[in-house]
Amino acid sequence: MKGIEFIEATRYGDEQITTDEMKGLEQPEIEEGPVGDTIPLPDPDPEVIGELDLSEAIELRESRRDYTDEVLTLPELSYLLWCTAGVKWAFPGGAFRTVPSAGCCHAIDTYLAINRVEGIKPGLYRYIAMEHALETLPAYPDISEDMGTVCFDQPCVKQAAVIFIWAADAYRMTWKYGERGYRNIFLDAGHICQNLYLTVQPVGCGCCAIGAFKDQNLNDMLNLDGIDRFVLYLATVGKVDQSEEEESPSADFGA
Repeated sequence: MKGIEFIEATRYGDEQITTDEMKGLEQPEIEEGPVGDTIPLPDPDPEVIGELDLSEAIELRESRRDYTDEVLTLPELSYLLWCTAGVKWAFPGGAFRTVPSAGCCHAIDTYLAINRVEGIKPGLYRYIAMEHALETLPAYPDISEDMGTVCFDQPCVKQAAVIFIWAADAYRMTWKYGERGYRNIFLDAGHICQNLYLTVQPVGCGCCAIGAFKDQNLNDMLNLDGIDRFVLYLATVGKVDQSEEEESPSADFGA
């Protein structure tokens, strides 16, 4: 389907659409529970956060692609996960999180490719938002090289301490909105990534959104079918040299 065909096919008009919610079909789970071992994360701690006014964070927001070899601490990673997907409170059939989502569906899951996080072995993980924990996924011997390969050898991918990988579970959204829900999923991804851009700064990190990756290769790495569940967005995160002002070259996503 061409892009314009998708836009035309998902426009609202005068005709009444019928969704699975309207048909009375059972709502999908708001999050798939862990299958593998989990690692509890510490509660977000204000003590690990540097002071930064929101207006200043917005003014300073830029894509940073050069990272130091410094590791992230577990409390810092916990803070970033909470800011981008954290659950404030749950209710039957949904949860209010730190980011907006159409209909409170929250159809995006956060996966992590970890290279340098204190106390965490390098590898792939899934964030279990309802438990504020990491699920351990099957190991990759060299996650940095593997991620670099699927992201067309972009240097920032190999340098990153951690790569945030956002994948959609589409039916959580289309159950409520039908085909229109696909639009909402991509909108939600933007909300999440912008939160990451603004919250990496107080923990001395930089961030760069990534839209160029080999879709099926990455879906295969995460055991996603690429149809109902698929990767749609990435962002690299790593510690940056605070003494240097980095000029961000133009790129497909976010200077």
